[in-house]
Amino acid sequence: MTDRMKILCIGKSGQVAQALAERTAFAGVDCVCLGRPELDLLSARSIEAALDGIRPRLVVNAAAYTNVDGAETDQAAALALNANAVRRLAEHCSDRGLPLVHLSTDYVFDGSGAEPFVETDGTAPLNAYGASKLAGEMAVREALSQHVILRTAWVYSPFGRNFVKTMLRLAEEQGGASVVNDQIGAPTSALDIADAILLIARQIDAGSEPEKCGTYHYAASGEASWADVAALIFEIYEKRHGCKIKLKRIPSSDYATPARRPLNSRLNTNKITETFGVVPKDWKLSLEATVERLLQERAETR
Repeated sequence: MTDRMKILCIGKSGQVAQALAERTAFAGVDCVCLGRPELDLLSARSIEAALDGIRPRLVVNAAAYTNVDGAETDQAAALALNANAVRRLAEHCSDRGLPLVHLSTDYVFDGSGAEPFVETDGTAPLNAYGASKLAGEMAVREALSQHVILRTAWVYSPFGRNFVKTMLRLAEEQGGASVVNDQIGAPTSALDIADAILLIARQIDAGSEPEKCGTYHYAASGEASWADVAALIFEIYEKRHGCKIKLKRIPSSDYATPARRPLNSRLNTNKITETFGVVPKDWKLSLEATVERLLQERAETR
């Protein structure tokens, strides 16, 4: 075994995969991020070839069918990638003795109540996407003992498409936006998720006790509505550009979508802190850093 850990991250173009690639570049860890066509989770042969060719010490599955509304009309596609493919991956990891960190979501819950969900709370997805992710969790538990299922929520980053980028675009193009104010959670930076994964991966690679395997919640600390998140984004934008951005706070009933969204996306993170020493950052601090980075990158390209 070499001193330098090698991680295979599946889901090359996703937010967490890109964040992990950025973080590992300065962390003394070799991270190989693969997506289609190099690694196709829908193909058992492709999975085997990647695992045997790269020979990682740990696998991170950051790939998923993430179109929440699209899953309502294409449930087969969501299940194929979020559940069936995950089972194949877990089985191949089991055959090779490889630990797997698998990303999941708060959408496995029904969003009832106002308390943060703990890992042992009953699951009851409101939509097809949540149901497919829950099926993927179950597949991992059944096929592989060496696993960490990491549920997170409201992911954003400097990469790809996400809520933060959408709000910045609307601020620039329309001077404001209408944003739901009755869904509560914690916007979570993919860069912070990557840091959490690295901390977990190092402990697993060092021979962490088997009882550390299981299901964990990771989200930023604090809570906010989507409108609160937009308000902070607009505040930062206004300070840089010297303008006023309009925000209209609306109920979810005024923003109809094919898939129902949970009103409560709060996740209790005590377990991951107690077990792995992962301490979530305040959502405002991480969000401010990402917005400032995006605005700076935009200014530099003009």
